[in-house]
Order: sequence, then C-alpha cells, then structure tokens
Amino acid sequence: MKKIIVKSSLFILTITLAVSCAPAVKVTIDYDRSANFSAYKTFTVDNFRTNVNDLDSRRIGNSIRSEMIKKGYAESDNNPDLVVNVISVLKDKKYISATGNGGYGPFGYWVGDNAVARIYDYKDGSLIIDVVDIKTNRLLWEGKGNAEMIQQPKNPDEAIGKAVAKIMNAFPPRSTN
Repeated sequence: MKKIIVKSSLFILTITLAVSCAPAVKVTIDYDRSANFSAYKTFTVDNFRTNVNDLDSRRIGNSIRSEMIKKGYAESDNNPDLVVNVISVLKDKKYISATGNGGYGPFGYWVGDNAVARIYDYKDGSLIIDVVDIKTNRLLWEGKGNAEMIQQPKNPDEAIGKAVAKIMNAFPPRSTN
C-alpha cells in the first residue's frame, strides 16, 4: 500500500509541475548569411506538412503570418518573394524511471523488492519553419522548435503563438535601408 501512495504522489506532483509550467520550447535556427533579407518584401504561407489537427494547423499559420508582418513583410498570394513552409511532427513517447534498491549485475541492471518504477506518457512535438526564396527555390532561413508536452495546453492559441514567436524571434528582419 505504501508503494502505491508513493507512486501516486510522485505522479501527481510531476503532472502538476508539468501542467503549471508551459512546455519549454528548445529552438535552433540556421540561415544563409549571404542572403540579403532587405531585398524581400512579400511572403505567403504554404506547404503545410503536419500531423496535427486542422485547428492547430490554422493556429500555426496565423501565428507565422503575424510574426512575418511584425518583421515588416507583407502577405501576398500574387507573386510573393518568399514562401514559408511548415512541418510539424508529433510523436507519442514514454519516459521510464525506477527508484529504490537495485544495482548492476552480470545480466544488466536489476531492481530489488522495494523499487518503484514509473512510466510517463508524453508527446514530443517539433515545429520546423522554412523560409524559401520563391524565385530560386533556395532555403534562406530555418527555425526548429521542440517541446515535450504531457497534456494539451489550456489555451492552444496562446501556446502555439508563443512557440512560433520564440522560433521566429531570430528570423532576420528586413533592413529598412
């Protein structure tokens, strides 16, 4: 009975901490340092390759549009300079941890009688945003965001908006020259 109470308490504590804190988005970016971003003025958002639902796809697209406009680009469906491609990947994952007595033996790790093993289900989400010169089909900028999520955020609009903003924060803005 004591083992069950300990397991339940740790699980509830882990869930509470994970839910109370928004998932930390780890961001990496890369871009063509020779590109003259001031030469580009218009963009379109296209080429969604996602495995998220339609609502989240629209949220991602709207957030990207908002960030591009903040950077000084105008959205255009008629002969734009840039196309923004989006790829999202959402995978179900498990994290397993064990506590208690145990050790390494001739056949690997063994767990003793007082050990408690915990399995946590979570989703590993990645969002990749590519900005491509539409005339040359050359990749100019790529931002990748990754986060581990235990449950759906209470406000998906806000969570997705913040994640996209964090990824695109380092997007080179147009020069005003």
